[in-house]
Amino acid sequence: MPDFRLTTQAYCKMLLHAAKYPQCAVNGVLVAEKLKRKEAQSHGQGQGQGQAPGPGRAVLCVDCVPLFHGTLALAPMLEVALTLVDSWCKENSYVIAGYYQANERLKDTSPNQVAEKVASRIAESFSDAALIMVDNHKFTMECNEQSLIVYEHHDNKWRCTDPNTDFCEDWSEVQRIAACLLESKSYDSLVDFDNHLDDLRNDWTNPEINKAVLHLC
Repeated sequence: MPDFRLTTQAYCKMLLHAAKYPQCAVNGVLVAEKLKRKEAQSHGQGQGQGQAPGPGRAVLCVDCVPLFHGTLALAPMLEVALTLVDSWCKENSYVIAGYYQANERLKDTSPNQVAEKVASRIAESFSDAALIMVDNHKFTMECNEQSLIVYEHHDNKWRCTDPNTDFCEDWSEVQRIAACLLESKSYDSLVDFDNHLDDLRNDWTNPEINKAVLHLC
């Protein structure tokens, strides 16, 4: 698996999703920029829908799409959500590159059957997909520690990567921005797909959150 990296926007939106629903399990997907055909070929990739970056190249997840809170295993709703996200990705030259989940219980950081099944489906189209679990025990308002556990797909199994790996390019900057967003309760305005289904005017791409992150940068 190549180096897996998260932008500030992707990292913060995952945390805000978990912060908005601390009493619930939450999940979502991560998106990366799709390689152009010539670039993909230069890295020895085929003509699949989502081109993986190949050896020696980092996967940079540029954004996060929050999906559900509470009940995560509703297959029909998940199908609808993934179809819409996939269409949005194609329009913006993105590819679904990962899945994240925060479990309901504080000390439960292991991926369950839902997490592994959805992540494996993503890996069918994007071979370097990652499965990310939010570590609720390390998740604080000050964001002193990187509260993510990243799994890679190897030999048809999801295996935990080195927990000491820094998945953000500038952790001190990410820490500052994430703490500011939590302190200002920006999570109140975060929209996941559940919120979108309640009212279709709710935009699950979260442009207001994106603007807030850009402003703090």
